Amino acid sequence: MFTKVLTFFQEVQVEMKKVTWPTRPQAVNYTIAVIGISIGVAAFLGGLDYVFQFILNTFIL
Repeated sequence: MFTKVLTFFQEVQVEMKKVTWPTRPQAVNYTIAVIGISIGVAAFLGGLDYVFQFILNTFIL
């Protein structure tokens, strides 16, 4: 059991050396893009919710 755990962490260490990490400006740009897209999707869905709520309140209720 202990040898399997040790082997796992050794393999993780080897794989982590192969990772190409983004530079700081890339990470900032990706973060801004994710936040911007999230806000856009939230606004779109919020707008749809408002429209459907208005339709339901006007014609059904």
